Amino acid sequence: MCTFDLEALRAIVARFTGRRILVLGDLMLDRYLWGRVDRISPEAPVPVVEVERETVALGGAGNVAANLQALGAEPVLVGVVGEDDDGVHLMETLAARGVATGGVVRDRSRPTTVKTRIIAHAQQVVRADREVRADLAGAALDALLDRLDAEIAACEGMVVSDYGKGVITPRTLERALGSARRQRLTVSVDPKESHIDAYQGVSILTPNQHEAGYMQGRRVVDDASLREVGWGLQKRLDAEAVLVTRGPAGMSLFEKGGRYTYLPTVAREVYDVTGAGDTVVSVVAVALAAGADYPTASTLANHAAGVVIREVGTAACTPAQLEASLADGRQ
Repeated sequence: MCTFDLEALRAIVARFTGRRILVLGDLMLDRYLWGRVDRISPEAPVPVVEVERETVALGGAGNVAANLQALGAEPVLVGVVGEDDDGVHLMETLAARGVATGGVVRDRSRPTTVKTRIIAHAQQVVRADREVRADLAGAALDALLDRLDAEIAACEGMVVSDYGKGVITPRTLERALGSARRQRLTVSVDPKESHIDAYQGVSILTPNQHEAGYMQGRRVVDDASLREVGWGLQKRLDAEAVLVTRGPAGMSLFEKGGRYTYLPTVAREVYDVTGAGDTVVSVVAVALAAGADYPTASTLANHAAGVVIREVGTAACTPAQLEASLADGRQ
């Protein structure tokens, strides 16, 4: 475990403003139906939720972009939505959050990915997904790669937000990672296990503990298995760093060269971890672009995650909230 200078952390946060970060990945709309349960259905042993209101939020790469925007950075979003009402709604939601949509491709061959969560008494009852997970191909893929090539030259870092919904493919990764290497951009990856070996040589991966264990074929049950998984993943991919998020147990950072850093959780209350991984990879990416080293970037991400999990549903952390958490002194 390391300690950090508060003023140095604040200086990094101050440099978030205006950093152009390319966000490549799966766009999703999170729909929430909020209500209450007073009875069990006579048709099946399930609760009857009386819906009182409905809200929508950005998920996946859209939530990453929204997090970056909230932090003062300038996200450059490259992804795909369907030619449907949900796609229109997603684009409008992005615009309302101040996120530019010029890099988003419309694909008539697939629906916009929508996750519908039914919430009763602040607890998720069920989730229903509408999606097509086949790899992007044909004209839509060509258009995506064109947008990627047009946008990346002016960026200072890249996030790959891989939710396995078809945007992140071997071809898109080859193009994106090749361009990033030529421009010496840091690449921060929120990974999907099915693509793990395609992330060779990236700057940092931010899997959660379950994902990291699955990728390495080893369940994380104690400190020894955690270290085996973390170091194994770092060496397998020759990544500069692997940041394993561990929920209430905090985070563990494994860096090339052998440095290990443990970051205990700073969260007081946990209401909903939905989207916390998006916050972590967003903060890591913009902090690296602002000149932070990996432990500093991870510390800032740890504090930001502690902010957003206090709210139900996907949320974003502002610089003021992040600085307040840093000043609170829990590290």
